[in-house]
Amino acid sequence: MSRSWTTEKSFVQGNRITIQQLERDLEQENFQLLIGENEQGLMVGCIGLTFNQDTVEIGTFAIDPKVQNSDYGREMLGFVENYVPNHHPDASQFIMYVLDVRVELISFYERRGYCRTDRIEAYPIEAEVGQPLVPIQLIEMKKAI
Repeated sequence: MSRSWTTEKSFVQGNRITIQQLERDLEQENFQLLIGENEQGLMVGCIGLTFNQDTVEIGTFAIDPKVQNSDYGREMLGFVENYVPNHHPDASQFIMYVLDVRVELISFYERRGYCRTDRIEAYPIEAEVGQPLVPIQLIEMKKAI
């Protein structure tokens, strides 16, 4: 039995990111990918930060399903929320986009102080980030730094 408490497998089919997309992101000067490791030094997750003027977009956020429910996601998000103001003092808010069908994930972020905005976007099929299995949209969420 998987320990995963949240997954997109029933909403989106296929890869959410390709090697080429990740390589392109890593080449951008305004992008940082932070890697989370467990106590044994094994990678358990990642979180990507894109810096645009005074906002920091959180994306490429994934925790290995085998270790979900072990607080790694909470710890990584907390690290980012402390890291950004100390290393990027001009940043004033975090922004992220969450699938509207991921109610448990939206609730998690709301408990962390993120608020839904009125902005809703269509799922970006043309970006080659998987094919929706159900009607889905992206909900914008923000948090002041």
